[in-house]
Order: sequence, then structure tokens, then C-alpha cells
Amino acid sequence: EGLTQRFHRVIALDFVGFGFSDKPRPHRYSIFEQASIVEGLVRHLGLRHQRINLLSHDYGDTVAQELLHRYEHNKTGSILINSLCLSNGGIFPETHYPRFIQKILKDGGLLSPVITRLMNFFFFSRGLGAVFGPYTQPSQAEYWDMWTAVRTNDGNLVVDSILQYINQRKKHRDRWVGALMSTSVPLHLIYGPLDPVNPHPEFLQLYKKVLPMSTVSVLDDHISHYPQLEDPTGFLNAYLNFINSF
Repeated sequence: EGLTQRFHRVIALDFVGFGFSDKPRPHRYSIFEQASIVEGLVRHLGLRHQRINLLSHDYGDTVAQELLHRYEHNKTGSILINSLCLSNGGIFPETHYPRFIQKILKDGGLLSPVITRLMNFFFFSRGLGAVFGPYTQPSQAEYWDMWTAVRTNDGNLVVDSILQYINQRKKHRDRWVGALMSTSVPLHLIYGPLDPVNPHPEFLQLYKKVLPMSTVSVLDDHISHYPQLEDPTGFLNAYLNFINSF
């Protein structure tokens, strides 16, 4: 809501396979397709010639990196990026530590469809709680909301297919990290330092080394993988400070 008071228009989408969007199966879910969907949405909304500020998190970071690559290489249909703000996500495969269940599902072969069918609210909420900070745990109602979104259109059955993005990040590292290294677009990172998936200080040290031109906001020590949910005020203030800096 805070964003709507600062910007003329705010657009939030569920990627295919997520939330209340379609979740086709079988389907080869890819970051490239998701980026094309964002471009298609921008065209559909009549915003193709508008400069757009991208704000992304985790999986969305990688989609934003692909959009940035297309923009920098002047690809047909690419969106005009005014700025990019990333938050906790596996921007660098070498400092990204997927959860145990993610590793099993992305590489599990014949086991994966069995595990996705066995997934229930208890295992889902326990797994998700492990990547929130100790003082910022979701309520039961919030967990149920998230689980409902996952289960919509049988989304639990496509989790293993979606998780192939972890392998895609490794395969296309040079393309996606290179897009960040070579861009002239204002770049910012908002980071929850208790994140076990992109741990402190390893992740942040590499980020600052590889992307010295980027500005960084590190939130309080107890904020973990979901800073936009765990500290929405701190996250919003960090983002608006970035936006107001150029």
C-alpha cells in the first residue's frame, strides 16, 4: 500500500505456476518464459513506452535479471527499466544454499511427484517458518493463506518443475550476473541478513565485490529471507530512499 502513495501505478503479478495464476503440468517452467510474460503484461497494459521501476524478490530477482539483460541488449519487446531493486534471492549460485526439500525436489527424478503429492500444511508451514526470523514468524492464518495459494490449481504438484530455476541460475550465471555488472540502470539491494538461503556475510561480501556500483540497505539482524513481509516498514523506507536518490 505504501508504494501506491508514491507511484502513479503499481503492478504486482503472480508468475505462471504461482499464486492464483495458471499452473500447467506437465510444463517446462523457465525464467525466460516468465520474463516474456512480464513483457507481455506490460504491453497488454499499454505501458510499453513507460519507464518502469522493477522491485523484485528471490525468484523474481532472476526474472528481473533476464529483463535487464534484454533491456541492455535492446531486444525487441523489452521493457524500459528505470531502476532495479533486488531483495533476498539467489543472485549468485555460489552463495545460494537451497533448503533440503528443494534439493530433493529439483533433482529427485521419479521421487519428486510422490513427494509433491505427500506435501501437506504441516510440512509446508514448518519448512517456510525456517526461512523467517524468530520474531517475525507468520501467524497461522497467514500460513493458511500461503498454503491456499500454493494449492490453488494444484500448485503443489508443479513445485518440482518450478524449482528447475535453481539449475537455470547455474547454467545462465554469466548472462544474469553479467546483466547486473554491465548495467547503467540504478541498482539497489534490500537484504535481510538472517537469511539461511543467502547467508550473511558471505552473500553480501560477494554482492559488494561484484556490484560495487549498487547501493545496499541491510535491515535489522533478526530479519531473514522475506524482508518485505518481516519488516514491511523498513523495507518500504529503504526502497523509497533508493527511489528518491536519483
